[in-house]
Amino acid sequence: MTGRSQRRIFKWLQRQTPSSLFWWLVKYLSLLFAVMAVLVPPYAVVVTSFKTKEEYLATGAMVSPQNWFNFENYLTVFQQGHLGLAFLNTAIILISTLVIVVVMGTMVAYIVSRFEFRGRSVVLMAYIVAMVVPYVTTQVATFEIIRGLGLINNKLSLILLYSGVDVVTIYIYLQFARNIPKELDEAAIMEGAGYFTIYRKVIFPLLWPATATVVILKSIMIYNDFYLPFLYLTDQDQKTVSTVLYGFTNLFGTNYAEISAGIVLIVIPSLILFFVMQKQIFNGVTHGSVKG
Repeated sequence: MTGRSQRRIFKWLQRQTPSSLFWWLVKYLSLLFAVMAVLVPPYAVVVTSFKTKEEYLATGAMVSPQNWFNFENYLTVFQQGHLGLAFLNTAIILISTLVIVVVMGTMVAYIVSRFEFRGRSVVLMAYIVAMVVPYVTTQVATFEIIRGLGLINNKLSLILLYSGVDVVTIYIYLQFARNIPKELDEAAIMEGAGYFTIYRKVIFPLLWPATATVVILKSIMIYNDFYLPFLYLTDQDQKTVSTVLYGFTNLFGTNYAEISAGIVLIVIPSLILFFVMQKQIFNGVTHGSVKG
């Protein structure tokens, strides 16, 4: 720090009252604590992933590994945990679900935003009621339905359960659909287009920003979900990335170094998706509040 910078800091401190200085310290210490609370756990996971089991037991979680190029844990998780197959299962479930969610969500938004019909408010209320009902209270009935359909240990069970268009999805699509001028529909009708053609060639392409937001939010939710895959997909060849690491825990001990390596491998795709598409996430979520 230069002498000029030191003088500027000293002058700034002289202008501050004890009260303002106290709250300044509280503010920045709070921010520092929040940053540490966010960054320390991921750092500990990354550090642990490069340690051997013996090194992990002998050192603290924040201590750097002796060898930063020890990829044995990563190879073990990928090979013994069949992580490649888990990624494939997750991709099949994810892509199938997203196709259904996008088609259903855009169609519902198009119908509700463009047409006045009896029961329109009931449709919107049904989504709200479905959101208000506690998720856990319906699990027994849901499990019995899935078992009755013979879909236990079948990826179709998760595709059906994830494909329910939730209130957030409908809200995002509605905010965009309501800002699409109805004159476009009228112009298309004058050209002889039917309602489905209008949806396919006019509404659906213009809902792309909303679709990008829905795809990202839904992908993160499905990718990180542990409960449903753990409940309905118990066979090894059906496991997803969120449940495959559970196989590394047993009654005789848990190798946290291997689990940490698996966590790093699993988190990387979601981080890449978020950093690449974060602009679409923020724009889509805040669109309705900016353009009433």
